[in-house]
Amino acid sequence: MALQVGLVGLPNVGKSTLFNAVSQAGAEAANFPFCTIDPNVGVVAVPDERLTRLAELAASQKVIPTAIEFVDIAGLVAGASQGEGLGNQFLAHIREVDAICNVVRCFESDDIIHVSGSVDPARDVEIITTELVLADLATTEKRLERANRSARTGDKDLVRERDQVLALRDHLAEGHVARTFPGELDPTVARELSLLTAKPVIYAANVAEDELPDAAGNHHVEVVRKLAESEGAEVVVISAQVEAELAELDGSERAEYLADLGLERSGLERLIERAYRLLGLLTYFTAGPKEARAWTVPAGSTAPRAAREIHTDFERGFIKAEVIAYEDYDRLGTEAAAREAGRLRIEGKDYVVADGDVIHFRFNV
Repeated sequence: MALQVGLVGLPNVGKSTLFNAVSQAGAEAANFPFCTIDPNVGVVAVPDERLTRLAELAASQKVIPTAIEFVDIAGLVAGASQGEGLGNQFLAHIREVDAICNVVRCFESDDIIHVSGSVDPARDVEIITTELVLADLATTEKRLERANRSARTGDKDLVRERDQVLALRDHLAEGHVARTFPGELDPTVARELSLLTAKPVIYAANVAEDELPDAAGNHHVEVVRKLAESEGAEVVVISAQVEAELAELDGSERAEYLADLGLERSGLERLIERAYRLLGLLTYFTAGPKEARAWTVPAGSTAPRAAREIHTDFERGFIKAEVIAYEDYDRLGTEAAAREAGRLRIEGKDYVVADGDVIHFRFNV
């Protein structure tokens, strides 16, 4: 499954710098091909040391990581929900992503003028959130009109649906995001509405290089953290400028630069980790002489569901899964050694895949 994260932010907050760094990282730093699906979508490999280790142990000819797509969503200005800027294009793009990364400026600079004249993360977040809420409110009001007509029949299910949509409309009208809606929406209605503010959010607090690793003394970052906490969102402290510089370095230079900054991993890697955690995803592996490959599935996936990521035939004709925990594979060195040590398990259709499982599927169609 291709995970999509949409990058949003006001002008001059560092969004374009971060996207360009992500794009370049995909081409050079990660040593995997970066490709452009269209002018504002970049695909970058998800770093995973376990995959590299498995490829070494299995003497794999090819290494294929799982990937994440970053969508640079343009046109977000005040009034976007009413079509200002590239409003309609912005809304169409953001509806397609799995999660939103809101890049928030948390650095001061006389050289880079903020579009509003000053650095104010709370104001910037409110502008973007307001546009998303207004767009959702318009969508919900249209759905409410239809729900009201349907409820006139007196059907209890349709009346309950109308009441849910009405409560949601009122929640949005008060300026709240759909993520904080206290009620329970019918899953079919939720899918139909496809609300922008229902999507998981990561705030990328963009700071100056000298404020890494965690910008503990930066009051702008603390504002973002409090906002995120109030709505159940994640925060990653990142420097878009540092990410741009890292993308131009090779492995040893990157490691040295990160160490100088007091970081073990780049902001991009931490952003990807948060996205996986926020969306409830995990990684399993396949490994052999031809290739070692990482696959992404939702946490809680059964073995047949995980097999579907490789091919629908694997799910349809699923017989069994031969499973080795990554730690056992790493410790024992080979599939044969794991089998001999009794660490290779035979699992059936009800097995729930764990993060790091190395799996060989048996199927017949």
